[in-house]
Amino acid sequence: MFGIQSRRDLTMELQSQIPILRPSIHARRANIVVKFQDLYGFTVEGNVDDVNVLNEVREKVRNQGRVWWALEASKGANWYLQPEILLIGDGIALKTSLKISTLTNAITLKRLIRKGIPPVLRPKVWFSLSGAAKKKSTVPDSYYSDLTKAVDGKVTPATRQIDHDLPRTFPGHPWLDTPEGHAALRRVLVGYSFRDSDVGYCQGLNYVAALLLLVMKTEEDAFWMLAVLLENVLVRDCYTTNLSGCHVEQRVFKDLLAQKCPRIATHLEDMGFDVSLVATEWFLCLFSKSLPSETTLRVWDVLFYEGAKVLFHAALAIFKMKENELLMTHQVGDVINILQTTSHQLFDPDELLTVAFEKIGSMTTNTISKQRKKQEPAVQAELDQRLRRLNSLKESGKST
Repeated sequence: MFGIQSRRDLTMELQSQIPILRPSIHARRANIVVKFQDLYGFTVEGNVDDVNVLNEVREKVRNQGRVWWALEASKGANWYLQPEILLIGDGIALKTSLKISTLTNAITLKRLIRKGIPPVLRPKVWFSLSGAAKKKSTVPDSYYSDLTKAVDGKVTPATRQIDHDLPRTFPGHPWLDTPEGHAALRRVLVGYSFRDSDVGYCQGLNYVAALLLLVMKTEEDAFWMLAVLLENVLVRDCYTTNLSGCHVEQRVFKDLLAQKCPRIATHLEDMGFDVSLVATEWFLCLFSKSLPSETTLRVWDVLFYEGAKVLFHAALAIFKMKENELLMTHQVGDVINILQTTSHQLFDPDELLTVAFEKIGSMTTNTISKQRKKQEPAVQAELDQRLRRLNSLKESGKST
């Protein structure tokens, strides 16, 4: 499926994608805010210190790329695609018959992914490890082309909302905010809205699909990444009409915050602060609107291999990183400002992920699944009550 490049070619391609940022002498002397483009074309504002952080991060990416090339040279191309390694990544129990080398490779892969997939390899690794390639293989090769042709010109509530959201999706981006970018994003979103009518389209998916397009390079691959994300990686019903899955995730997150960061949780509860005020967007947009794109994609590296638990790790880490400042707040607005400022300036992915996995501690997929089961009845009761209230208001309106 994927062409094989030499290690030298890949290294040169990687280095060409990761330029060194060089603020002007004037900017360095005055320490003023500078604007620059990140690896995926987004305009970033920061001071010279932020630029230095990004340059350090990019040097780490180069070094990480060398590690991947060395492993491909020693273990063989696509060594991480062995079925046994993928099963371990999915959390399936090991059999005693599995070779030690297989377990070693699985552990190596997990560590590698947490340290970041080189941008030039990211499309290939995501597509394979996430299950998107397998999902695509179950349908005819012309599936996406046939789907987009079949739905062309059809108008539904979903397509109308998509058309409304296109110009608001990362405005100013040099490709996404162009007629070509809008058309590509529209085809992916409209196509998926017909593939899964239960989801249709939900605001938030536009940002997710747009970032997938930038990474995967082709519409078809972005479509299948969106499909595997919604159908296999994330909780079902996160993007359905009543957002029941999203409501469950918010309740689970609140419980986890109380367990992992009890002082913060107690302080915010005493203030009357609802964590969903900030966390809902994090979970619906998968941090694509909140974190710098290069940091978001490091979170997604882990998301596509280890599953949705990484979203909780990342969200808890943002709170944990600002624990002392949050404990000093007295106004809801101050809490929101701290969390938004922190997330927007997290240019170093390692800073976030180190806290997420080392300071937050272990959280298994099974544990989180149990938490979800616990919260589902309360969420359903709340949604039913809301529906009854709406119906009652409609009946009252008819009688007057």
